[in-house]
Amino acid sequence: MKIENAIENIERWISVLLMLLMGVVVISGTAEVGYLIVSDLLQPPGFFLGVSDLFDIFGLFLMVLIGLELLSSVKAFLKDHKLHAEAMFLIALTAITRKIVIMDSSGVSYMTLFGLAALVLALSVGFFIIRKKQ
Repeated sequence: MKIENAIENIERWISVLLMLLMGVVVISGTAEVGYLIVSDLLQPPGFFLGVSDLFDIFGLFLMVLIGLELLSSVKAFLKDHKLHAEAMFLIALTAITRKIVIMDSSGVSYMTLFGLAALVLALSVGFFIIRKKQ
């Protein structure tokens, strides 16, 4: 009985520490996105973002969203001590979406694109099934 309580306490402290660290990462990532946008807008010719700048901004933006999703899932885990499959599917879909957004499709084989499409489809179907069951 005491060992179970000790393990739960350790689990709780690690979860809180992870939330704090993820919070620092999300705040830092948000500041990085803001800095990147402002510095890119102030570069000559001014108030113009190039395509490569947009890819960088969107990639960082999606990374911050992934961090927020991870933060929410740790918070939900702290609340009811269960991992939520729905949140995991959303995090995976966001991560794959980020990969697709920042990927240079000119140098990628058709099999890689097909694999990414199959992965997105599988994750979407899995998310739909879990959502339907709840």
